[in-house]
Amino acid sequence: VICDIYDPVTGEPYSRDPRFVARKAEEYLKETGIATTSYWGPEAEFFVFDHVAYDSGQAHSFYQIDSEEGIWNSGLRAEGTRNLAYKTRPKEGYFPVPPHDTLQDIRSEMVRHMIDIGMRVEIHHHEVATAGQCEIDMRYNTLTRMADQVFMYKYIVKNVARKHNKVATFMPKPLFGDNGSGMHTHQSLWNGSKPLFYDEKGYALLSQMAKWYIGGLLKHAHALMAICAPTTNSYKRLVPGYEAPVNLVYSKRNRSACCRIPMLSENPATKRIEFRSPDPTCNPYIAFAAMLMAGLDGIQNKIDPGQPLEVDTFHMDEKESRKMATMPGSLEQAINALEKDHAFLLKGGVFTQDLIDIWISWKRGKEMDAVRLRPHPHEFYMYFDV
Repeated sequence: VICDIYDPVTGEPYSRDPRFVARKAEEYLKETGIATTSYWGPEAEFFVFDHVAYDSGQAHSFYQIDSEEGIWNSGLRAEGTRNLAYKTRPKEGYFPVPPHDTLQDIRSEMVRHMIDIGMRVEIHHHEVATAGQCEIDMRYNTLTRMADQVFMYKYIVKNVARKHNKVATFMPKPLFGDNGSGMHTHQSLWNGSKPLFYDEKGYALLSQMAKWYIGGLLKHAHALMAICAPTTNSYKRLVPGYEAPVNLVYSKRNRSACCRIPMLSENPATKRIEFRSPDPTCNPYIAFAAMLMAGLDGIQNKIDPGQPLEVDTFHMDEKESRKMATMPGSLEQAINALEKDHAFLLKGGVFTQDLIDIWISWKRGKEMDAVRLRPHPHEFYMYFDV
């Protein structure tokens, strides 16, 4: 059920309803006079596993994952079974064909269900990691409608996987030592039928408005992550070395840049920016709204994003890397940043102080402490025999 929530006593929209926040963000955009419409294209990655078990109690904690594609099964030979090989090695899962990609038909079934309910799908493929990492890309849509579609997308993915006796997860980092699942989010502003992020003379064909929008995203990036990468597990993904978008720079090349400008076409209608740090654990209604508010703040205050980074960050030495501003390294750092930097979200009444306060309180009390206070299984590996 996709719906809006209203207070049963007053009959007014409920201030903490994420969909209401998204609708207010779209109205605020029009009120600014900057643009009439924002378009959004999220790439929500996910894993499809064959077995997942986990538990956490006072005296025990564990998780166990298995996949017929997992490289750790390359030597498996259980009695009475055959191993048909073709396991995906770490970081070698990008666009393989069957038999390495065992999920082609399952993804096609997911896509068919999406098309049947009116969603426009552009592509699907295996992703970089071993053990069944996948991606299905939807054609861009307006903010609230695309957020609706993200929820429908996740529902279809999970249930089609279950139909095939598999399990899908959008958890950012379920596997150690391989790429995690992000939600690279393409975004652009339009005035009617005119794209506003295009300039044939600009860097990567970007307009000045687009660069100011990027400036807003970079300035507020730490606070944004509290909403766009909102779990403790999110920061197991946002680490250097796994194509993770950890660097607070923009570029038309670097996959480690948090803002990348796609260069697939010179058509003005395709000109957009890709904010790569969000992941699919976020609530898309408030995540899209927060990114829009940061970008608009950049335009309103003409925030300069600085020079683009054209150096391959994967080949920079350690001294150069340390000079570069990066994303927060934990949910705690992101929440602390949101606490200090959220005035841009309150403009036009899009977010309320109450919503931000309850978000911060919940994350600190119900999630961060739940992980921080528990012994970790790997601590036994490192410290039990000291």
